[in-house]
Amino acid sequence: MFRKGISVLLATLTLFFATLAILGVWEVIEVKNIAWKSLYSIFIIFIASAIILFIFSVIYKSGDDNNQLPPNS
Repeated sequence: MFRKGISVLLATLTLFFATLAILGVWEVIEVKNIAWKSLYSIFIIFIASAIILFIFSVIYKSGDDNNQLPPNS
């Protein structure tokens, strides 16, 4: 459930930034300030997702080792 929510959020952000980029290419909006803010936002989201991925892959997953059933012999 968590992964689906994050993937929907990232897809929505991607569509939003792509729309801004297309409007900037067609000169509907001025892109100078928006472009840098968009790049900074994408960079921050990337760093935050890398940290969250590290936390879940190292710390959260290590707690699952105690709940494993013994193999059938």
